[in-house]
Parts: sequence; C-alpha cells; structure tokens
Amino acid sequence: MTINLTMALVLAVLYSVGFYLLMQRSLVRILLGIVVLGHGSNLLLQTAGGPPAGAAMIGITDPAHMADPLPQAMALTAIVITFALTTFLLALAYRSWSLLGHDEVRDDLEDRRIRRLERRLAESEEDTAEEELEKEATQ
Repeated sequence: MTINLTMALVLAVLYSVGFYLLMQRSLVRILLGIVVLGHGSNLLLQTAGGPPAGAAMIGITDPAHMADPLPQAMALTAIVITFALTTFLLALAYRSWSLLGHDEVRDDLEDRRIRRLERRLAESEEDTAEEELEKEATQ
C-alpha cells in the first residue's frame, strides 16, 4: 500500500496548523487546533485503511477483497473523542468569557514563582563564578 502524495501533504498541513493553533493562548484557538487535529487524525486513519473495498462480512465479499474495518472503527472513536473534547473546551471558553471577559489562558502563579527562583539561582551562580575568577586573578 502506498500513500498518495497529495494526502501526505494535506495531512502535514492539517497537523502543522493544528499544533500551531494548539500552542496559542486563546481558548478558541486551542479549540480550533483540537478540531483541526481531529480532522487530520480521521483523514490519517482513513488513508491508512487503504482504498475502498467490499464490506467486511463473510459470505457477501471474498476475504481477499474485504476492507479493513479497524481504521473505520478507530476513526469513529476519534470522532467521538474529538466531539467530547470540543464540547468541553467550548464550555471552558464560555465560562472563562463570562467570568473574566476574555478567553486567554494565563500563566500559573506557581510557574511564575518557579521561574523567578530559577532566575535568582542562575544569577547567584554567575555572581559566584565571577567572584572566583576575581580571586584567581588577584592571586
């Protein structure tokens, strides 16, 4: 089985756009990224399933000409998961908009504290290294 170059390019564009949107700070953009990634996953699963073939039922179609039902089942599962995640993010974005007036994801206060602590530790290490260089230069 070979994959069509057009499908490979479409999948690459869908995944890159989806991941780009997923890394944004707005919940609506994150939601759009999840939706685009879901569509990309469904297209990947359908492409991996191969060309259309006969129904996977014994007695109706020759076993050599049957379609693989696993990618179709996985695509249906991906559709359900994407729908559930989409509804959750829509509810989260609506709640954020109604409470805060915007849907931007803010930094966690604990993350800011850790970042300040790391900056202080790096500065103290630089100061210690400079003091040691000065001591060596004076000796």
